[in-house]
Amino acid sequence: MASSTASNHLHFVLIPLPAQGHLIPMIDMAKLLAEHGVMVTFVTTPHNASRFASTIHRARLQSGLRIQLLEIPFHCQDCGLPLGCENLDIVPSRELIGKFYTALDKLQRPLEEYLEEQKAPPSCIISDKCLYWTSKTAHKFKIPRLVFHGTCCFSLLSAHNLQLYKAHHSVTSDSEPFVVPGMPKRVEITKAQLPGAFVSMPDLNNIRDQMREAESTSLGVVVNSFSELEHGCVEEYAKAIKKKVWCIGPVSLCNKETVDKFDRGNKASIDEKKVLGMA
Repeated sequence: MASSTASNHLHFVLIPLPAQGHLIPMIDMAKLLAEHGVMVTFVTTPHNASRFASTIHRARLQSGLRIQLLEIPFHCQDCGLPLGCENLDIVPSRELIGKFYTALDKLQRPLEEYLEEQKAPPSCIISDKCLYWTSKTAHKFKIPRLVFHGTCCFSLLSAHNLQLYKAHHSVTSDSEPFVVPGMPKRVEITKAQLPGAFVSMPDLNNIRDQMREAESTSLGVVVNSFSELEHGCVEEYAKAIKKKVWCIGPVSLCNKETVDKFDRGNKASIDEKKVLGMA
């Protein structure tokens, strides 16, 4: 990043998918950006904000980081979800996933109202790949937008090439191996090993199409990985999507203090001190 003086004038808006595997790395990324002097606005819902409010409070109070929470109400019941169902992890059935995304769509207007109130537009929006509507918001306010992926470029490149070349259609058995095309090294998998995105879910096809379209209009991709882990997949993925790819991981390394390391995600039933080797 540029000098800290220049960074002090930057304002990034981070918009994660409300699911723990997406929220946690985004919080870490917010801290990393703020450590470079960037002002960060973290957009989420009240229930999800309560899960990591203490983390943000410590970052602001003890480290002087400029991170602010923008809490937007989540209209669960209006969209047919149980009260308090603000996180994808607690959606009670697969049949309700579509309704969860309908509720996510309703975050767009309040976010745009917030942006309209700003004296100057933010410098950048970094949003989860699943929040396709942020593409339209970024275009409306002429704000550069990057897509965030919490997974590695190996996985992203594999999925991209399978979507493009349909190699998994060449086999009839779930256990028959096939070659993933376009990889730096030979990779064989089976249909049974494919991620959920390849499972036929007709009610989510339109949502998936909008995700791919929104990613195609972004300026680039931010990935929670590092080049040395990827063995050429970063460069190949950048070529495949014809966009810049920034590897900034593992973002969890920003958590230096013990309290920050175990104050992440849902609380476990075991003693965190034992897990960390302190007991």
